[in-house]
Amino acid sequence: MSTSTIHDIGYRHYDGPRLGRGYLVRSLYVHNVRAVWGLGRPARAKVMPFLLAAVMVAPAFMDVGAVLLTDRAEVLMRYSAYAIYLQVVVSIFVASQAPVLASRELRFHVVPLYFSRPIAPLPFVLAKFAAMVTALLTLTAVPVIVLYIGGLIAKVPHPLTHLREFLLALVGCALFALVIAALGMAVAVLTPRRGFGVAAVIAVFLLSSAVVLLVQNIAEFRTNFSLAGNAGFFAPFNLVDIVQVRLLGAERTAEAVPDGLLSGVLALLLCAALVAGGVTVLYRRFRKAGLS
Repeated sequence: MSTSTIHDIGYRHYDGPRLGRGYLVRSLYVHNVRAVWGLGRPARAKVMPFLLAAVMVAPAFMDVGAVLLTDRAEVLMRYSAYAIYLQVVVSIFVASQAPVLASRELRFHVVPLYFSRPIAPLPFVLAKFAAMVTALLTLTAVPVIVLYIGGLIAKVPHPLTHLREFLLALVGCALFALVIAALGMAVAVLTPRRGFGVAAVIAVFLLSSAVVLLVQNIAEFRTNFSLAGNAGFFAPFNLVDIVQVRLLGAERTAEAVPDGLLSGVLALLLCAALVAGGVTVLYRRFRKAGLS
């Protein structure tokens, strides 16, 4: 005979509208965007993202000020090169904030609680990935917008050319955001320890760029320009720069860029593979955690 008993402990029943899974995914996206910038969290969580954002946009304001003071529009920084020049700041931003989205639920073993609600692992992962992409797009695009507005105020020559370069640079910023977010979160999700995640993401971005730069310098010294250009495929920032140069018509940020339109297509395919691979790693990691 069963001895089970149902106790009514006074919880109120919900009789309101059911907003569905779409609303749930949007809520997760907004929550994660706020988490990246430390909104709704203690003050110390806001220091790093907003400090890095200030460091990221400061050179743009300084450059615009120099243009306005000297009346020399040619000193305006190229839009497509901005993220390349400040890739260290972007790397630190991703390293500090990717573990916030990728490993916090893993560290506290709360992923099964999310999946006990009507949300599947893939929308859960896509909401997190979209939040990091949004944060990185904001970080990289806002300085470009500042440069463009400053150029308009300074009355740069050929405004239509500058508008075209500005719009193509925004496309480049979106590609940077997708690739850097996918790679950074894929690395951060491999460990629930935030400190290890930060170190691993910094190592992936900065060491890959340093090694590629070293290989390019040695190859150029030995006049092996083909090797110097192809080495750019092995660093994420250089990879996106190849797409900007060969497919979007941007000027070279580095001398060593592989020749031909085919190299741009190959770089774009590698970017797509990195994004797909990063999302796959996130999906498998959270799905496994949700089943445990």
